[in-house]
Amino acid sequence: MIKVSIVEDDSRIRESLAILIDGGQNIRCVSTHAGAEDAIAQIPGKKPDVVLMDINLPKMSGIDCVRRLKASLPKLQILMLTMYEDDDLVFQSLMAGASGYLVKRTSPAELLQAIEEVHSGASPMSGKIARTVVEYFQKLHSSSPQEENLSRREQEILDLLVKGYRYKEIADALSISFETVRSHLKNIYDKMHVHSRTEAVVKYLRR
Repeated sequence: MIKVSIVEDDSRIRESLAILIDGGQNIRCVSTHAGAEDAIAQIPGKKPDVVLMDINLPKMSGIDCVRRLKASLPKLQILMLTMYEDDDLVFQSLMAGASGYLVKRTSPAELLQAIEEVHSGASPMSGKIARTVVEYFQKLHSSSPQEENLSRREQEILDLLVKGYRYKEIADALSISFETVRSHLKNIYDKMHVHSRTEAVVKYLRR
């Protein structure tokens, strides 16, 4: 029996997902949560195998929730289920610890199959999302790697970026200003020959 928890702020969607899951074979919903804070507090006690996670939650985001849950429950499998197909959100979710990424228009049958797949160790992704991931790696693979002479501070910032920290969180963690973070990031992008946070992180992870 695959135990599933749902983190979704829309009550209609949350209830529909719970009904869908309870109607599947060898799968059941053990808890539902309207926000990240409740999920972080309650999910460890529910002991789910898989969590369906929305991104756009009130207060703390779903991505931050993923990072917090994985820190305390490293074996937990988290499947993003969201309306967003933005490249940065995809990679931030995966870097935070999500094992798969689906859009909400995924059919009920495909969603149930994805839950089974992520539980068995696979990384299900909606078609366009999977292509985005592949294209990023192909793009980076086709470019000749160059040595990035990052300063110690730039390396610290990049390390936090890889962990999914936002710019303000990086500033707070390193006790520097938001503008200083932005200035360092510009230098990092120039040295790594990339144009976005996503490209910098993916290139860093391939080293």
